[in-house]
Amino acid sequence: MLMKKINSMITWKSERKILLGISGGIAAYKIPELVRLIKKSNFFSCDVQIILTESAKNFVAPMALETLSGHKVFTDDDFDFNIPHISLTNWADVFVIAPCTANTLAKISGGICDNLLTSAALAAKCPLVIFPAMNENMYENKFTQNNLRKLSEYGVKVVEPSRGFLACGTSGKGRMPEPHEILQEIFRALCPVKDLTGKNVLVTAGATLEYLDPVRYISNPSSGKMGAAMARSAWYRGANVKIVSQALNIDTYDFEVVKIKSALDMLEAVKENLNWADYIVKAAAVGDYRAKNFSSNKLKRENKNELTIELIQNPDIAQEAGKLKREGQILIGFAAESENISENAREKLSRKNLDYILANDILAENSGFESDFNTLRLISRDINKPEKIFSGLKEDIAFEVWDNVIV
Repeated sequence: MLMKKINSMITWKSERKILLGISGGIAAYKIPELVRLIKKSNFFSCDVQIILTESAKNFVAPMALETLSGHKVFTDDDFDFNIPHISLTNWADVFVIAPCTANTLAKISGGICDNLLTSAALAAKCPLVIFPAMNENMYENKFTQNNLRKLSEYGVKVVEPSRGFLACGTSGKGRMPEPHEILQEIFRALCPVKDLTGKNVLVTAGATLEYLDPVRYISNPSSGKMGAAMARSAWYRGANVKIVSQALNIDTYDFEVVKIKSALDMLEAVKENLNWADYIVKAAAVGDYRAKNFSSNKLKRENKNELTIELIQNPDIAQEAGKLKREGQILIGFAAESENISENAREKLSRKNLDYILANDILAENSGFESDFNTLRLISRDINKPEKIFSGLKEDIAFEVWDNVIV
């Protein structure tokens, strides 16, 4: 396990190679944006090469894809002594087909290789991820469903299309996911370690809203970015993920968002999922206090120069989870501090029965709430484990944290 973690730390930031196949569906118009997102990613450094079918040329121009990718786009005209369906698939870390039409899907399922794209699919030994996109009737047809089942049984990752307005003028299931959603599936396929496969991870993220009346509340500026990064990184590593948050504006991909508002709501959500979770990450900035007496009507300001509101303390969710956690369950807390960072964090670690705590200085420059960057100190309840400091993008820090806490 130690060697596995060392290898992941060495390789996860190395350049990843993506082979992108585009078949002839209207959704191909979205692919230039996907290529742009791949190339600008600061999570994985990625290179991308592209195979374009003849019919796909009707929906997206090869020149646009070449400009964005920085590489020649391969088509059926490129079968030559270089044997591109072999050389390209040997080069790739992952092969993605988006959109994958019903026709291309049927050919791959049946082992037919009558063009460069389907020949490459048959030759590929790297992970194959396909994004079916078509009319709802075509998608639900028993032949298509049989082809999808067959590919899944063969180990191909089939990402279900979403529901929405379709090019044929109807609305239903058949839309290709948006480019930013496809990118996350690619990242999951590229992740060099899958050491959370089969594990359940529960993450709390962002601020809570403690309402005084129907329209006013007490809160804090937490964006939930650190919790979202912890959730995404766990998902990349193969975990089943649930994230508990209020109005968190993140892409959910293949994990569930449990929407809450207040600290009491979050406590109930955590309790309901406590037995399910193998790892619990308490990254939320939970409100310490709530109104003692909630006003069912809007509080009026007329003729009031002052307003006194009595507050009572909210329950400590991490501490409640610490009391209830079972043997083998890993509880990770966060501590946002402005002074005596390590000392205060260690006190919380002990008092809340945490296995790890991540402490940060909320007054530090380019760190903490709302920032994409952070500096965190990882402290373990095991006194033999030294304190570690991680600094950089929250996405990068999350991956490194998992390297150190997975058992």
